[in-house]
Amino acid sequence: MPSQPNRELETFANPLPERDYTIRIRIPEFTCLCPKTGQPDFATLQLEYVPDQACVELKSLKLYIWSYRDQGAFHEAVTNQILDDLTAVCKPRFMRLTAEFNVRGGIYTTVAAEYRQPGWDAPKIVRLP
Repeated sequence: MPSQPNRELETFANPLPERDYTIRIRIPEFTCLCPKTGQPDFATLQLEYVPDQACVELKSLKLYIWSYRDQGAFHEAVTNQILDDLTAVCKPRFMRLTAEFNVRGGIYTTVAAEYRQPGWDAPKIVRLP
């Protein structure tokens, strides 16, 4: 049976919860509809997060993202909704979602939204010579 879009995000246990590390996911085929015109909006989503106890399962993420294909949403609203849904299920230490929308009427839109777990501080960056 072919996969169908749905809003049920799944997770799996973080294999190294004692370590801060970054997961980066690039989603180049995000689509939703402009709520004013009904025309499709296309974007590349960049998801970066530091997991705590759970990581997002990629197939469920794909089906979740696919579920926006026929939904009308402003760029700002859809970016923040996706971030809220992901943080609700993953409960990460840190998560950033950047949505780079394709040109529409000569204007490019990029929306970036972040979540930070209370009390979590990013590790210091190590600069090598």
